[in-house]
Amino acid sequence: MIKDIVEKQRKFYLSGATRSHSFRMEALTKLKQALQKNESLLVEAMQTDLNKSESESFLCEIGMVLDELKYHQKHLRAWMKERRIRPSKAQLPGKCFISPEPYGVTLIMAPWNYPVNLCFVPLIGAISAGNTAVLKPSAYARATSSAIAKVITDTFPPEYITVVEGGRQQNTALLEEKFDYIFFTGSPEVGRIVMAAAAKHLTPVTLELGGKSPVIVDETANIRLAAKRIAFGKVVNAGQTCIAPDYLLIHEQVKESFIKEFAKALAEFFPGAKMDPMCTIITPKHYERLKGL
Repeated sequence: MIKDIVEKQRKFYLSGATRSHSFRMEALTKLKQALQKNESLLVEAMQTDLNKSESESFLCEIGMVLDELKYHQKHLRAWMKERRIRPSKAQLPGKCFISPEPYGVTLIMAPWNYPVNLCFVPLIGAISAGNTAVLKPSAYARATSSAIAKVITDTFPPEYITVVEGGRQQNTALLEEKFDYIFFTGSPEVGRIVMAAAAKHLTPVTLELGGKSPVIVDETANIRLAAKRIAFGKVVNAGQTCIAPDYLLIHEQVKESFIKEFAKALAEFFPGAKMDPMCTIITPKHYERLKGL
């Protein structure tokens, strides 16, 4: 089945259907309309998977996707243009230019922590660049995966953009196929597997694997503002963010005042320690791992 999907997408891509500016713009417009139409569906799904509130779902997920769409629609024509460049002496009297070209059939593997944002933002890039796309949402965010599949199925033909749902078995089957580009967001462990599979076909890859995110607070900082911003970055999405503040390097002169302001910021975010509206950890397995720390 997955082999058929890739073959059909390759045939569609090679037909040249995705290459025109009008086709790409129409696809971006369709995606925008589909997201606006299905906003409540996506919000409900993220609430089921992560207990995300409507405001947080828009702030960190849907709103960011819509902003990305707007940016691409504004700049797409300029991005697609051939760009003249000065030839080196070896090329004289010739002329040189850079011509932006699509890759072809792309695979986008999205994580569970920002299941809408990190699925649709790479998709927007794939559409703008004139590619076809196979989306693989995370099996951990099951409700959101189903919602994404519905949005895409209702909006695009499968030979252009489609969704493959499932877990490790589907991931393995996808990575056995030859794609022209792979965009993966997730853990370093799975990133190694993706890169090893891509290497067999010399497929270019983007790996977004998070990392360490220290924050430096020196003696010149606005301590109250710094504490609020760092607290927000740490607790949003229950800390399940790849660039969440990881550890702090604080000048000794402001250490105590920072700790007080940080405590105040958390108290403001969660008055009366009411945690009901806060995002939850995605699975019991992840919860137990964090508890063990």
